[in-house]
Amino acid sequence: MQRITNKLLQPVEWQTDARCTEVDPEIFFPERGGSSKAARQVCANCQVRDQCLEYALNNKEQFGIWGGTSERERRRLRKERARRQLRAVS
Repeated sequence: MQRITNKLLQPVEWQTDARCTEVDPEIFFPERGGSSKAARQVCANCQVRDQCLEYALNNKEQFGIWGGTSERERRRLRKERARRQLRAVS
């Protein structure tokens, strides 16, 4: 299985093992101010959670719950990674 994201062909084999495929996808895209609790519960026990989160971080997914994180949380993680990389180079 492959998906085109950000003009790059990204392998996403891990998605076949994702628990999110077993539930209504709408729970991963709550309305603004809506609860993400149901999605986070699904992610909490998912065996490919780390791969999902990496995919979302690498592709700058802006919407939905990925790897148990919101877009705001992923933005924070990307900033932390960028800071660590800068320190490693300095």
